[in-house]
Amino acid sequence: MDKRVERKYLPQFVYGGIDGSITTLAVIAGATGAVLNSAVILILGFANLIADGFSMGVSNYLSSKSRQDLYTNHKHDAIRPLKNGAATFISFIIIGIIPLLPFIFAFFIPFFEANKFWSSIIFTGIALLIVGAIKGEITQKHRIKSAIETLVVGGIAAALAFLVGYLLRGLA
Repeated sequence: MDKRVERKYLPQFVYGGIDGSITTLAVIAGATGAVLNSAVILILGFANLIADGFSMGVSNYLSSKSRQDLYTNHKHDAIRPLKNGAATFISFIIIGIIPLLPFIFAFFIPFFEANKFWSSIIFTGIALLIVGAIKGEITQKHRIKSAIETLVVGGIAAALAFLVGYLLRGLA
């Protein structure tokens, strides 16, 4: 892939991918903390994946379009609002579905039925490490430091969501 394209769409890839995986895992963690069943977790997870992914993609599009309109009379790199929004949405969906995979696999593979939540955490952790490492590689920063930073942010979000679900579990 062309290095200019990698750099140009890196913010959308990182933003969409990290937010997709973190928010989806946060929904799963909160629902697990509240002791909700797998069907509810899948419904909430997919609702988050589609609605939040669409919202982020459209928000990125509108933001890019506003920036493009603002700088119409100035010489700047071409801003492509539709491509920016699409990159965010696609990254959100592709990486954001990773935390849901163990819940889907649980229908077909007995191992995942007993280990859905922990498998989801592991899958998401790996995804966050990879996205963080890619971010570090393209920005020419330390890949391991970037990967760990991304993992820590995701872990904190999931822990907070689990805590909220756990504290509010009696409402379900």
